[in-house]
Amino acid sequence: MQTDGKSPGVKVKLLSESGKTKTYAVIFSTGDEVVSALTEFAQKYDVKSTHYTAIGDATSAKIGWYDKDRKMFKVIPLPDPSEVSSLIGDIAVFNGKSVAHTHVNISTENGLSHGGHLIELFVGPTLELFVTVEPTPLFKKLNPEFNAGTIDPAPDK
Repeated sequence: MQTDGKSPGVKVKLLSESGKTKTYAVIFSTGDEVVSALTEFAQKYDVKSTHYTAIGDATSAKIGWYDKDRKMFKVIPLPDPSEVSSLIGDIAVFNGKSVAHTHVNISTENGLSHGGHLIELFVGPTLELFVTVEPTPLFKKLNPEFNAGTIDPAPDK
């Protein structure tokens, strides 16, 4: 997969097709950044609806906890190597672009787990992501209560 330079080691393999549904393995290497690579994957493969899971390792990460009163994320840096024990998310269309929404659980050396919205994650040595691309697009709309895009299953655009 050609990238913007943030994820040069990413490798993609189509695993299966069932009708118009496709499943891919997306394998990350040391130094690859996950959030930007998910966006690039969506653009390259014209993804408008997908769900994914992953496990692996991080050299550093930033996660977010959403402060509903302030309508913004509190950024929590995790600067040390850690285990990605769970990464899940989806991609849907917001304002004409495919957007990834990812949550992660990361375990640090002391055995503590940290979870939240994934803002940035640099891989090391690997992260193994499995993506199921659905044929029916999903669209997000701005939810003014939270100042965030949320999936609205009803509209077609």
